[in-house]
Amino acid sequence: MLTNNKNSFILYSVGLLVILLLLNLIARDIFKRFDLTDNKMYSLSSSSKSIVSKVDDLLTMKVYFSDDLPNELGNTRRFLQDILEEFSAYSDNNIRFFFHNPESDKDMEEQARKDGIQPVQMQVIENDKVEIKKVYLGMVLLFEDKKEVIPVIQSTSGLEYLISTKIKSLIDIDKKKIGLAHLDSETGLKTDNLSSQLSQHYSFQTVDLSSPIITDIDVYLVSGAVDSLDSLVMDNLASIMDSGKKIFLTQSGILTDIKTQQANPINSDIFSFLKNHGIILKQNLVLDGKSSKVQVQERRGIFMMNRPMDYPFFPIVQSFNKDEIVVSDLEQVLPFFPSEIQIDTTNNDRVAGVVELFKSSSNSGLMESNYMLSPDPQQNPFIRMLGQKGKILAATSKLVNGGELMLVSDSKFLADDAGMSVNDNLIFLMNAVDYLAGDEDLISLRSREITSRPLEELEDSTRKKWKWANMLIPSLLVLTFGFFQMRKEKKHAEILRQIYD
Repeated sequence: MLTNNKNSFILYSVGLLVILLLLNLIARDIFKRFDLTDNKMYSLSSSSKSIVSKVDDLLTMKVYFSDDLPNELGNTRRFLQDILEEFSAYSDNNIRFFFHNPESDKDMEEQARKDGIQPVQMQVIENDKVEIKKVYLGMVLLFEDKKEVIPVIQSTSGLEYLISTKIKSLIDIDKKKIGLAHLDSETGLKTDNLSSQLSQHYSFQTVDLSSPIITDIDVYLVSGAVDSLDSLVMDNLASIMDSGKKIFLTQSGILTDIKTQQANPINSDIFSFLKNHGIILKQNLVLDGKSSKVQVQERRGIFMMNRPMDYPFFPIVQSFNKDEIVVSDLEQVLPFFPSEIQIDTTNNDRVAGVVELFKSSSNSGLMESNYMLSPDPQQNPFIRMLGQKGKILAATSKLVNGGELMLVSDSKFLADDAGMSVNDNLIFLMNAVDYLAGDEDLISLRSREITSRPLEELEDSTRKKWKWANMLIPSLLVLTFGFFQMRKEKKHAEILRQIYD
């Protein structure tokens, strides 16, 4: 009897072990992850899955990570391993990854250096002492004869997007071509940051619209005009749209200079070009009560002090058209000195439709003359006259022939020292280029990496209500609890008195 029980126990144990092994093997490729975070940061997005599904050959990821990392980097390593396992699982075994510790082997350390992974110096606390330690925190992706390198991985933020873009860059054979043109060559806008970002995903080049156009450009990025344009430039812009290509145009109705506090209307035939595509760009400035701040110098005694002040000419845009994928997942955009856009497609057979992309808040205003750029409400009466409904600041005109003209009413939106100095704007621009190039895989993935979660502004009356509620409700709850506790104690004492009397 004892022998039979022992054999049964061994049989059941072996059977259970085999089942667990089979489940683990199956779970490597077939699994389900329940991710309850707001932006699903612990699971692959549909965009990443779409990119991975296009990997048709072996893609190797060599991860060079040191052991015994500080806690925060240890978490990064675990997150990286989890996400690489998902990439591998969804790739039908076409993606394989390997972790190496270069410090354990001189040959491995030399290989890491050849692959473009250099050690970084980090300050760590060991044995109650602060020490400088050399660590490796990079990875290299190999596909056919191409290579992409991520030299340093120090945070989980944006990691999935970074890996997905590297994979996409490796498997894309025919990259779309993006051209950057300046309608005002004299301003000399610096666009190095934009150029660097676009070059990672596309074949990027600058173009001159006053010369014969390059026919194989897929999307044109065009910064605004400040004067009338050469007839050849106008003809080229029209030819681009007639050929069914795409243009992303940044154009304001007012030329501004915050340093000199001057603003003047722009007189250019670019406005007639826009009107031919169902877009009317007004020669005004849009002000918004929900805005960024600027530092203003003011005298206090013998000292000049910097004081932050709301600047309604720099609106914080949070009202997006959720039906348009290019902006549906954005949280905010910050244009500088934008103008109002109006839509008019009457008697225009070449335009299939014009759609707004984003607009200012319901606490907006307009400045159409007597331009004053001061942020001080005492000096600038326009700031005291807000309260109008939102004004359209970006729109896109979709043509019958498949072409598209997307407009943002900020002439310096593409400049490194203006629009592109704001990360939210760069994300929107990359979304727009992906969308216009017909490459939408990364849009939702890029947008969900935004981490801005600003608190909603409350009116003074609402703020006072919540203030009194926070003061009174806890006190009432304590008093109520004390009252019922006192009644309970008195009842208990009465029972004891009756028992012992």
